[in-house]
Amino acid sequence: MGHADFRVRGKIFASLGPEENWAMVKLPPDEQADLLDEDGEVYQPASGAWGLQGCTIVQLRGAKTQTVRSAVVAAWRKTAPKTLVREYDRRHGPRQE
Repeated sequence: MGHADFRVRGKIFASLGPEENWAMVKLPPDEQADLLDEDGEVYQPASGAWGLQGCTIVQLRGAKTQTVRSAVVAAWRKTAPKTLVREYDRRHGPRQE
């Protein structure tokens, strides 16, 4: 489709927009709500049902690096198989972001 996406075991958990000025992360809806509360200009729900399920658009120019990093990790954790998340937690400790 002309833009980069990030996958775990074949499932997309994040992608970059074609011009790389925005990204999308698949978050749990409660974590999406936290980001929208934090900065509704930088973080917006994707349109339609995708947004209702937690897909979140990030305007990269205004985003804080650590917040985006945490969002990408949360998206990976949501998408990765539970066995892989447990293995990661055993090696690195839970919720290393």
